[in-house]
Amino acid sequence: MTKKALITGITGQDGSYLAELLLEKDYEVHGIVRRCSTFNTDRIDHIYKDPHESDNRLLLHYGDLTDGQNLTNLVLDIEPDEIYNLGAQSHVRVSFDSPAYTLQVVGAGALNVLEAARQLNKEKEVRVYQASSSEMYGDVLETPQSETTPFQPQSPYACAKVYAFHQTVNYRHAYDLFATNGILFNHESPRRGETFVTRKITRAAARIKLGTQDKLFLGNLDAKRDWGYAKDYVEGMWMMLQHDEPDDFVLATEKTHTIREFLDYSFEHLDLDWSKHVEIDPRYFRPTEVNLLLGDATKAREQLGWEAKTTCRELAQIMVDHDLELARSESTQASLN
Repeated sequence: MTKKALITGITGQDGSYLAELLLEKDYEVHGIVRRCSTFNTDRIDHIYKDPHESDNRLLLHYGDLTDGQNLTNLVLDIEPDEIYNLGAQSHVRVSFDSPAYTLQVVGAGALNVLEAARQLNKEKEVRVYQASSSEMYGDVLETPQSETTPFQPQSPYACAKVYAFHQTVNYRHAYDLFATNGILFNHESPRRGETFVTRKITRAAARIKLGTQDKLFLGNLDAKRDWGYAKDYVEGMWMMLQHDEPDDFVLATEKTHTIREFLDYSFEHLDLDWSKHVEIDPRYFRPTEVNLLLGDATKAREQLGWEAKTTCRELAQIMVDHDLELARSESTQASLN
């Protein structure tokens, strides 16, 4: 029998990779997208067919995480076997500028998903994956950080994620709902939004190589992160919902790198010296900074058999290669206009 999955945030980095993975596993995949005046489905256009085709297994529905009734209606209508809540206002720096909106989407949005799943769970078992974040650890109390490390959130985004985490555990215990938190450390890819620091770096490196950009403005270069490849991490999400019991799992590479090192990996791949192009801009510093995040993925490795496959240097090279082709395409297009 074909399994059904519902993905919020399907047009994002993780959602697009997860949709690919589930389609490869013969799932029927449903995604929720917000109604906009312009299409923002670029990341899934390559797997999205005409909805009228008989073999179409990727179906999109209009919805919004802040609209609980709409979510419940969709869940009860689709009757998914698995729900992956990946939708969010996911930019940490932006959450300081839009704290209330971030709380509504990230915190209340997760509660709306859980409540919709609870309603469906009365009729059939549904399994829920909640995208938690290493940002919840904030001003870390121990290193590395595991499933038992206390949370000390340092941003509106992180506070909202902590709320969503505890609601997921609450629904698991109170309603016997198969609800799992994946505490994912930083994971990047060529599909990462261009305002995130890793993609900002690789996009700039490619343009600088082609001579269409000269300067790159960044904030704190000494922040340390545990950077993995999103394509590896969505496999871990799926594995969590195939586990015998709902639980909480950290996914991480267990290695940390500074932003300076990511600059090294990216610019060296193109035979460039980043120090000639990078300037520090105070606007990109957070009001409260998280300086070190390093995950302990022992539990996921031992219980799920999951581990990160891609090193930080390999990840940077994958992203740079993609963005170099993109920059060449942009340059060609500009010359034709």
